[in-house]
Amino acid sequence: MTLYRQRVLEQIQQLIRPLGPLDTALDFGSGDGFFASQWQGGDVVRRVTAVDVVERKSSLFVPQLYDGKRLPFDDSSFELAYAIDVLHHCPDPSNALRDVSRCSRRYLLIKDHTYRSAMGKLTLGVLDELGNRRFGIPSPYLYQRGWEWVEQIESDGWRRLSLIHPSKCHAGLLGVATNTLQFVGLWEREDAHR
Repeated sequence: MTLYRQRVLEQIQQLIRPLGPLDTALDFGSGDGFFASQWQGGDVVRRVTAVDVVERKSSLFVPQLYDGKRLPFDDSSFELAYAIDVLHHCPDPSNALRDVSRCSRRYLLIKDHTYRSAMGKLTLGVLDELGNRRFGIPSPYLYQRGWEWVEQIESDGWRRLSLIHPSKCHAGLLGVATNTLQFVGLWEREDAHR
């Protein structure tokens, strides 16, 4: 486990552990399945469904594959839906975000990036290339500018429970330079208690 993943995992567990244990969760864009493998059957989530457009050769948790257009699940199929560092890889992050949130009946968790300047976007692009190119994962550099995704989530009927920004994902000088580009947010459906 990299220090980055460990830090992200700790932050997310601090947010969702008090909610659980949750019965079901959707891991959108699960990659190698690291987060699904950490939570499956544990005290955070009992059953995780991982989904992605490709399966990596060395997956820790085998995903259900789909075409990348519409998730193959009914509305409100999961108690929690989450996307960790994946929305900016989607051809249309806004549509992907709506599709992920459609699948959750209660909670939505997003860990991704935000930028406000050209230098911030360039920094994210360099980090993306260094972190993903070796795995063959392309990036269209469609990062959230400002808080446009957060605004979309909240206008679509979600109530913010927490927004960690800057998110301390990196340590040392790298952290000083890039943690302001990282965020973790947790939302609950406004109508979840009705």
